[in-house]
Amino acid sequence: MGYYSDTHRVTHYPDVLAKNAANEVTLFKNTGDTAKGFMAMHKDAVADGAIDSKTKELMALAVSIAIRCEGCITSHTDSAIKKGATEQEIIETIKVGMMMSGGPGMIYGSKAIAAAEQFFGKHLA
Repeated sequence: MGYYSDTHRVTHYPDVLAKNAANEVTLFKNTGDTAKGFMAMHKDAVADGAIDSKTKELMALAVSIAIRCEGCITSHTDSAIKKGATEQEIIETIKVGMMMSGGPGMIYGSKAIAAAEQFFGKHLA
């Protein structure tokens, strides 16, 4: 059936992304100004400036691996790819996240690889 039918994959990251987005709608409805403030900060933090937004998403991905946030990995992998990140840029970013967090970075780096493969729609070399 193709790439997405691989049975060895436990997590389907496009589904995780969609589920997180749906959950955030409810969260934002219930947290009002706090959610609005976070979203404004997020939008400003990743906007193009002295550092382009793709690079900022790659930075966020490395941090996501280091702090072990699977939802963050999913979101920032998808965003980085949508902003033009290449497979090699994703892989090098994962390496930085692993370096910054040691052994746990290996586990969460593998989650980032799986997410990237699913968003690219193919296995990474």
